[in-house]
Formats: sequence, C-alpha cells, structure tokens
Amino acid sequence: MSLTDKAIEQIRELIRTGALPPGSKLPPEPDLAAQLGLSRNLAREAVKALAVARVLEVRRGDGTYVTSLQPSLLLEGLGGAVELLQGDSVALQDLMEVRRLLEPMATALAATRISDEQLAEVKRHLDAMREARDDVEALNAHDAAFHRAVVSATGNETLLTLLEGISGRTLRARIWRGLVDDKAGGRTLAEHEAIFNALSTRDAALSQAAALLHVSNTEQWLREHLRSGEPRPFGTTAGE
Repeated sequence: MSLTDKAIEQIRELIRTGALPPGSKLPPEPDLAAQLGLSRNLAREAVKALAVARVLEVRRGDGTYVTSLQPSLLLEGLGGAVELLQGDSVALQDLMEVRRLLEPMATALAATRISDEQLAEVKRHLDAMREARDDVEALNAHDAAFHRAVVSATGNETLLTLLEGISGRTLRARIWRGLVDDKAGGRTLAEHEAIFNALSTRDAALSQAAALLHVSNTEQWLREHLRSGEPRPFGTTAGE
C-alpha cells in the first residue's frame, strides 16, 4: 500500500468504528494529521480521495463531514463506470451475466414484499411501454422505471443501486434500439407482462422464472449482436 492508501485506510477505520459516524465533522486538518500520525499533505490527499468516493463531503468555509454513507450515495459511481465500458464487448457481456445472477432473485424477493401501490406503479410503466411500442426513448425510460419499481419493492437499497448501476442508461437504450429494429420489441414487452403477472400472484418462484427468462433472452440477443459485429444497435447515432 502507498502512504496515501494507508492514510485513507486510517480514516476509513475511524468511520467503521464509529469514531466518525455519518454526519460528523472531521477535526481540522492539522489536528486530524496529528491524531493519525500523518503529514498534513497525506491527510489532505486522503480526504480528497474519500471525498471523490462520496465518503466525505468538503464544505467550503465550514469543514469536512462524513456523508450519510447510504448505499445509493456510495455506489453512485458504479453507473458512471458502466457507461465507460460501452465499447468493451467482454465487459458488456459480463455486466449482463451479473444482471442475470441478481435480477431474478431480486424479483422473487419483490414478489413476497410488493404492496398493492407498488404493484400499481409497475403496471403503470408496463402500460406506458405498451403505448410506446416503437418509441425507443420512451421504451427505455419506462423499462428502467419498470425494473426500478420491481426491485424497489424488495426494500433493499443496496440491491437496487447495484442493479441500476450495472444496467446502464446507454446500454439499455442501445438494446432497445436494436430490439425495435429487429422487430423483437413485442416479445420483450410480453416478457415484462409475464413478470408483472407473476408479481400479481405474489408467486416468488414464478416471478423469478419470468425475470430469468427475460434477462436471459436479452443477454442472448446482446451476445449474438456482439458476435456478429453488427454496428447498428451499438454504434454512435444521432441523439444518443
């Protein structure tokens, strides 16, 4: 480990042990450096790194604070990282594989916890997807909202943040563009309907199976297009 990494780890340890709980203010830089046995420069670099990671928040004129440490905040950078992987076909397939591992289980869990109000929200986005049909932008927006509503019903914020991050806004848009061009959008809509119907019965096993079929079909479609080297769904297009 570099000296900066060790300094970062020391501050993290203070947070982990509760010496610096969420929302607390860090000591002034000279005091923090002395407390940790660091140079002021190392303490400053460690604080900067943890601020980038959203663990700390530097408030000009006020000091540095530990953030809320909520999963949605700490994992916020995941979505940005996924956007940077758009040109890497192996990484895209890996992301879809991770989604296949997580989303069916999340959907099964949602089936056991979803409320009538949450189910109604899922249906609202499903209806909007039916109406959109060939409108890729609207399909993409309501597809993302559909899956967010499903996973939100688990009550697990970490799971929600992870799945939203690995899905990737640009990746979703490109897949929908390709599905519409391939006239496969109708089949994909039917898969969403199957997920909703399974959730409506609160059947965890059926919900898991419906979600697995949907993600697996999307993954297979993506693999075929990456393998064929067709640039159409994945090239840069106007408005993307």
